[in-house]
Amino acid sequence: MKKSIIALSLVALTLTSCGSKKKIAALEAQNKECQDLLNSTTMKLNLCLSEKDALSKQNDYLKQNTSDLINSQKEMTMLTSKGAQNLEKSLESLKEKDLKISRLQDALTRKDSVTLALVTSLKSSVGISDPDIEINVEKGVVFISIADKLLFKSGSYIVSDKAKGVLAKVAKVINSRPTFECMVEGHTDNVPFTGNAVLLDNWDLSVKRSTSIVRVLVNDLGVKPSQLIAAGRGEYIPLVDNNTVENRAKNRRTRIVVLPKIDEFYDMIEKEMKNQTK
Repeated sequence: MKKSIIALSLVALTLTSCGSKKKIAALEAQNKECQDLLNSTTMKLNLCLSEKDALSKQNDYLKQNTSDLINSQKEMTMLTSKGAQNLEKSLESLKEKDLKISRLQDALTRKDSVTLALVTSLKSSVGISDPDIEINVEKGVVFISIADKLLFKSGSYIVSDKAKGVLAKVAKVINSRPTFECMVEGHTDNVPFTGNAVLLDNWDLSVKRSTSIVRVLVNDLGVKPSQLIAAGRGEYIPLVDNNTVENRAKNRRTRIVVLPKIDEFYDMIEKEMKNQTK
């Protein structure tokens, strides 16, 4: 009887042991599955955190870019506004310049239209019709050019007697404009002046001829000394090349430059314009 009980107990124990092993194995398998699931979840979590960090950085970058774009847009707007203002100012400035140019062109056209009349008036007032005496007006200045053959002998600075008749007509022009200044310019050709006890070269000769004419105008013809300027230009401003006898004769000349004050010059023009319209 005791043996039967012991045998039954061993059988029960064996059965119980076998059941426990199965449970343990099942639990171990379940534990491994949970561990695998945990590992997989951890990996996914780490991946999500990495993606979150990357997205966060990308978001910060986009925010910075958006801010930079907004600032750039503001700067562009300001620059565009300033550019428009500058363009408007430039256009206004161009309009003003165009207006000034137009006015100047009108004034020049008007002046040029009466220049010939003014020259003709001067010539008629002094009775000059000699081809060796030229009168012209340029840039508000009256030029009276006289060939030296009418004034001096070759190489001399002594004014000839017949020249005084020509200079009397010039004096009439000067005396008719008492507020004008007149520069008497002597010009020579390029033939070297041999010189003497008084003169060294063509430049000396041109100056001496100028002062001789000034003295005739003052002493003999009543021109005020304060109106006159004596100047010598020598051979350095020729009208033509000094390559022929005829050309050298053209370059030997005395030029009287009448220098009016600009307002008085335009008064002369106004008078001539009125005379033209009569």
